Amino acid sequence: MATRVVTLGIDLGTTSVKAALVEAVPCDPSGFVVLASCARATRAEAVAQSAAAGHQGQEQDVSRIIQALNECLAALPRQLLQEVCGIGVSGQMHGVMFWKTGQGCEWTEGGPSPVFEPRAVSPLVTWQDGRCSSGFLASLPQPESHLSVASGFGCATIFWLLKNSPEFLKSYDAAGTIHDYVVAMLCGLPRSLMCDQNAASWGYFNTQSQSWNLEILRASGFPVHLLPDIVEAGSVAGRTSRAWFEIPKGTQVGVALGDLQASVYSCMAKRTDAVLNISTSVQLATSMPSGFQPAQTPDPATPVTYFPYFDRTYLAVAASLNGGNVLATFVHMLVQWMTDLGLEVEESTVYSCMIQAAAQQRDTCLTITPTVLGERHLPDQLASVTRISSSDLSLGHVTRALCRGIVQNLHSMLPFQQLKDWGVKRVIGSGSALSRNEVLKQEVQRAFPFPVSFGQDVDAAVGAALVMLQRSLNQRES
Repeated sequence: MATRVVTLGIDLGTTSVKAALVEAVPCDPSGFVVLASCARATRAEAVAQSAAAGHQGQEQDVSRIIQALNECLAALPRQLLQEVCGIGVSGQMHGVMFWKTGQGCEWTEGGPSPVFEPRAVSPLVTWQDGRCSSGFLASLPQPESHLSVASGFGCATIFWLLKNSPEFLKSYDAAGTIHDYVVAMLCGLPRSLMCDQNAASWGYFNTQSQSWNLEILRASGFPVHLLPDIVEAGSVAGRTSRAWFEIPKGTQVGVALGDLQASVYSCMAKRTDAVLNISTSVQLATSMPSGFQPAQTPDPATPVTYFPYFDRTYLAVAASLNGGNVLATFVHMLVQWMTDLGLEVEESTVYSCMIQAAAQQRDTCLTITPTVLGERHLPDQLASVTRISSSDLSLGHVTRALCRGIVQNLHSMLPFQQLKDWGVKRVIGSGSALSRNEVLKQEVQRAFPFPVSFGQDVDAAVGAALVMLQRSLNQRES
């Protein structure tokens, strides 16, 4: 009887941690089944440690993220965890955190299995961070890369800290994304490792040479010793240094992947598929032909960027900063209004009521441009509401217009005709904001001139697991 091949996928998102156990289907090289999955909210938002960052700073408490990770793993079936032969990890791109090598965590044996808890670590400065103004970004050296640098990108954040909080940086000797950190802690790595997907999301990384812009960075006094070593996406970073939630010591751990690439990997069955991910933010991605190379001069004004995928290929990506976070902002506003009026109501109640109201309101003339966070190519753009009439002011009208606006904003960044020209024939929708919002699904189906199908809420975790599943299967064949 053939041995089961089971892998664990973990996705460390902006608002939640997700985990999925995936098993290969015997006699089907591309077949798999999700055995179990779990999601836990992180509730990790924290006040920016640097006063100079002000209200533009967006940071998260790493301890809360790891606590949510531990809760996820504890909720999965123990017997299945014992069979895991590989761990794949993905997470929110662009962000940066720091730690002291050898002191980044402490393993505790108190419970039924060892767990690690963060120790000498900084907060995570996320992709939503806005401390780098347009003026500050303009003062930075021009990268030798096809990708521009924006606020919330790891290297831009480090430049800002170098200027505004140089003493802060002296406390640490390692840096990475939150998912790079988890891989480093699981494997006890002496140096931080990063794949090209995450390196490109930091800026100052050349995807053709697979290297950081070291000369440019050194000339500006950048602390290049903090930059992780680069390895290829899909490769193994190391092995677990201890048993972890029934997963045996010595289990292979893949280098951390970008959550976008992991989501696409789990959803995109054919090259003619495009993947629309609506979670906290929004990405619309499709694969470029093998051999495609983006122009090497960055254009900050273009809304479509080309991110590394696997095997030296690229994804064309329209990445909007305004997705589920806009709906969350609207819900928070309504709750705050209720509080001001002396009424108490839960955000979850407001969310379900507004989706229900919008589902009954099939159309509206109200137009909402939802860019409350601006966009990377238009950082100073704000949101607006137009075509307001007295008949379109119900909760259903406003929620319908908001959901439509999120999709239309994406259309303005990557016209759907362009997808047709690239040969796209189907759109696959994924992400937490899309999976639980029937109105958003309707607006996606209404907007796209292609058939649309919808994936799951745990697509990135499944994608990370599948990368390791494929590697495990290849190793067994060889």
